[in-house]
Amino acid sequence: MNFINKLSAAWTTNNSLLCVGLDPDLARFPAQLAKEPDAIFLFCKEIIDATADLACSFKPQIAYFAALGAEGQLERICAYARQHYPHIPLILDAKRGDIGATARQYAREAFDRYGADAVTVNPYMGFDSVEPYMEWTDRGAIVLCRTSNPGGSDLQFLMADGKPLYQHVARMVAEKWNTNGQCALVVGATFPDELAQVRAIVGEMPLLVPGVGAQGGDVEATVRSGRTASGAGMMINSSRAILYATAQGSEDFAAAARRVALETRDAINLYR
Repeated sequence: MNFINKLSAAWTTNNSLLCVGLDPDLARFPAQLAKEPDAIFLFCKEIIDATADLACSFKPQIAYFAALGAEGQLERICAYARQHYPHIPLILDAKRGDIGATARQYAREAFDRYGADAVTVNPYMGFDSVEPYMEWTDRGAIVLCRTSNPGGSDLQFLMADGKPLYQHVARMVAEKWNTNGQCALVVGATFPDELAQVRAIVGEMPLLVPGVGAQGGDVEATVRSGRTASGAGMMINSSRAILYATAQGSEDFAAAARRVALETRDAINLYR
């Protein structure tokens, strides 16, 4: 099953557009876990187990692992997710952007080493920086388009031929690059008007939508702007708000994460 088919099945099976981001920060771990030598693996495993029936995808952010020399724990958590929840797409958030042989090595890292179903990529260097990922025809290439950070406007809103650059990226990916039907776009929840513009350009193409939760994106505006006619089409990511939810009563960190994930999934579904 390829990435797009697996994602479509997860939207239906779990009745969910929620993507759970895995951004492990040791400084925010529970005290009893932080001192364990494999704390990152154990933390992410508990989050995955607690939310697997509520998510349409999991998205580990590679920098949070690599900065601590924990790539081995990332390999283990990816293997765990593939073994126990093979029906949930695994997205490696790496935002790679290089050309030729170097891009091919980054693709091997994402798809062979970590076994990801899809990887985020940066289109700034053009098609030959994205093409090597498409050699894995069953995997996804999720291209940065309109990002959720304020500074994204520095370049993404520059006008070219009367339209902002992010719209040119959306159209280029949808009409020229997506020859194998394996592409998706990153469009931030913090810009619902631009999200709607991208949806109008790309039709049914999936959108990875960061920016709800800790970044403050509005759930209703996000869903109404980015959903497809069938009420799907998005992976709406929440990371820190779920991972580091404040426990209530007798909850542990995983139970608190599950509660917030359920609340977020259900809030999204109100507007589908």
